[in-house]
Amino acid sequence: MLIALNKPYGVLCQFTDSDGRRTLAEFVKQKDVYPAGRLDHDSEGLLLLTDDGALAHKLTDPRHKEPKTYLVQVDGQITDEAIVALRRGVVLNDGPTRPATVEHAIEPEWLWPRDPPVRFRKAIPTSWVSVTLSEGRNRQVRRMTAAVGFPTLRLIRVRIGPYALDGLAPGESRRV
Repeated sequence: MLIALNKPYGVLCQFTDSDGRRTLAEFVKQKDVYPAGRLDHDSEGLLLLTDDGALAHKLTDPRHKEPKTYLVQVDGQITDEAIVALRRGVVLNDGPTRPATVEHAIEPEWLWPRDPPVRFRKAIPTSWVSVTLSEGRNRQVRRMTAAVGFPTLRLIRVRIGPYALDGLAPGESRRV
């Protein structure tokens, strides 16, 4: 079994939390499924859950190079030079990243408002990029955009390999 969930902002990628924070249990009622990978508390978008250990391994092990695509809002008007640097790969504190597919993007019409909203500063614009990775280090996209001078404000995973968010609203799920 495979379930696609649009994980809302502020939800942990686990089913219990001793500190009372929001968890997957609020959105997924199916028993005996587990996240195939993670999304940070402050990230949104596609999360796959499964009861199939082999499938979870295929989706998460970097050796399988299952691409993951993110829509990323960054602080400032991102430059072509920063895009090129992200494409080549950047050096983080845990070593260089693999090259990534990175393109300028626009805020999509289907995008839901985030609660709480991303901070707004009249004098500093924001911009959007699409980033596709074949590895998945802890907070990697956020660290990559910061390394090229454009900190991430909002991060939404829209695709994992052949599986896409495809119209799921925050908190909604479907069997795949």
